[in-house]
Amino acid sequence: MNWDIVEGNWKQFKGEVKAQWGKLTDDHLDVIAGKRDSLAGQIQESYGITKDQAEEEIKRFEALSKKASPKDPS
Repeated sequence: MNWDIVEGNWKQFKGEVKAQWGKLTDDHLDVIAGKRDSLAGQIQESYGITKDQAEEEIKRFEALSKKASPKDPS
């Protein structure tokens, strides 16, 4: 998953992220704004897990989201 694309299309990805990590609020998602490191930090804080655990969760999310990523309109 290309996080530059995610950042550019954050509004489309917010729903997927919210579905995966329901403890993240809309305010959290606005602060994250598609930045992977911010997402990892918010997951770590909200769920009380380690940085490594948050990174593993994001990797699983990336693998699942490749099929659901917004399509290039060209």
